[in-house]
Amino acid sequence: MKLLRSLATATLVALILASLASLNAHAVTIDWVTVGNPGNANDTTGYGAVSYEYRIMKFEFTNDQYAAFLNAIDPDGTNPNSVYNANMGTNGRGGITNTGTTAGSIYAAKENMGGKPVIFVNWWDAARVSNWLHNGAQTYGSTDSSASAPQNNGAYTTGSATTGSAVPVNAGALFSIPTENEWYKAAYYNPTLNAGTGGYRVYGNGFDSTPGTVTADASGVGSAGGVGNFANYNFVTDWNGQTGNVTTVGTNGGASYYGAFDMSGNVWEWNDLTGALGASRGTRGGSWASDASGVSSAVRGAGDASFDASLSTGFRLASPVPEPSTYAIALAGLTCGGFSMWRRQKRA
Repeated sequence: MKLLRSLATATLVALILASLASLNAHAVTIDWVTVGNPGNANDTTGYGAVSYEYRIMKFEFTNDQYAAFLNAIDPDGTNPNSVYNANMGTNGRGGITNTGTTAGSIYAAKENMGGKPVIFVNWWDAARVSNWLHNGAQTYGSTDSSASAPQNNGAYTTGSATTGSAVPVNAGALFSIPTENEWYKAAYYNPTLNAGTGGYRVYGNGFDSTPGTVTADASGVGSAGGVGNFANYNFVTDWNGQTGNVTTVGTNGGASYYGAFDMSGNVWEWNDLTGALGASRGTRGGSWASDASGVSSAVRGAGDASFDASLSTGFRLASPVPEPSTYAIALAGLTCGGFSMWRRQKRA
């Protein structure tokens, strides 16, 4: 009997692991940093106050990650909701092709572009990535572009819309486009300044003085190696035949106090800006094409959520901090005959 129970348990474990592997065939690995010190005051610019802990992506969303998203929600390459922008393949700074011939592998990062931030994405694209992650980053096996498609609901109720006013984030969203205050705090706030009462840096690499400009090697890796007062801006990262270009995330100078990289330069990043009206949504951080002012905390951008999918704009996402759970991982629940997933707390 013991042997039979052991075999049955082993079979159950194997089935669950196989199911998890299937569900997450196109899952992406995301590094997060926790932004603590809730209740901080605004900067003199009027931004940055956040009353709760949260997480934000350590790096900008990359071409490798976006290609995985595309292959998951569009395995046959029919491009529902126009989530693939043709400039990703044809533009020299774009990083993703759509020329594969095997279902589920239609999209692929170009050579040397996998670790670069995805560009030519509008606000709606970032919202659909949030939905995909919220729903488990599963392979849906469908290109259904109706309101019932998982990439169109969850964190945001986008339906099949691709244009018009951006929609608000839903309560209980596990992933979302950062609010402007969330993005600003993660980039510039430092609780150790002003004798421990907290304050803000001017640049998202942890410095107040104008950053030096990085250069790029032949494969687009930044010269700073992720340390020091440097950033990718001012058209100086010349590689791949381009005068100024995106560079590998995390190789362009120091991180913010909380450990997020490239929050000054490389690409502008979408946020849900404070006081947004209609279709307008915010961008922050500047890009490879910005001047020194543009990559500082002084400048906030805005763009149409539907149409502003430019060669210098990408995104990173935010997420609630996971709550303590009775079972830290799913397999822990097997010993009690159950299956437990991490719970996440809501952001206020």
